[in-house]
Amino acid sequence: MGLLSILKKVKRKEKEMRLLILGLDNAGKTTILKKFNGEEISTIEPTLGFNIKTLEYQGYLLNVWDVGGQQTIRSYWRNYFEATDGLIWVVDSADRRRLEVCRQELHALLQQEKLAGASLLVFANKQDLQGALPPGEIALTLGLEDEAFAKGRHWTIVGCSAMTGDGLEHGVGWMVRDIASRIFMLN
Repeated sequence: MGLLSILKKVKRKEKEMRLLILGLDNAGKTTILKKFNGEEISTIEPTLGFNIKTLEYQGYLLNVWDVGGQQTIRSYWRNYFEATDGLIWVVDSADRRRLEVCRQELHALLQQEKLAGASLLVFANKQDLQGALPPGEIALTLGLEDEAFAKGRHWTIVGCSAMTGDGLEHGVGWMVRDIASRIFMLN
């Protein structure tokens, strides 16, 4: 996000944030969004393209873009980067065999200039499943604590379950507070 965008937000005192939810297919992106919004989650189909939801949370309007994670769609992710305040990266904590692909995709994303100022929330999803790796191990596997990765980026990792809702409020709360502390300084 450029300085001009930040100044415009401060000047207008808008309380709006643009969040982008990405991750590999079947990580639980859409389920997280629906569960957090209080929608029915019994029938979720793979996202072919994107979903947009506008939610109100703690006095802020969250425009949330949920983009499909299939390999054929990932090359189009860059079309959604513009004006993103926060990136929510969803990891299937029980899918150990794809964690390396997950790491590669995340690192490629974070090198994108248009996402340079975006806060990063990593949801270590599916913590309710037996064999799921804990958030600390996911952070190590993804290389989140590497100095080259951090480069001044605001980030956190939160264990969650899209099915039960555990951890979702904590993660989104962190994201909103982090973005607000950097962007809405005059409020």
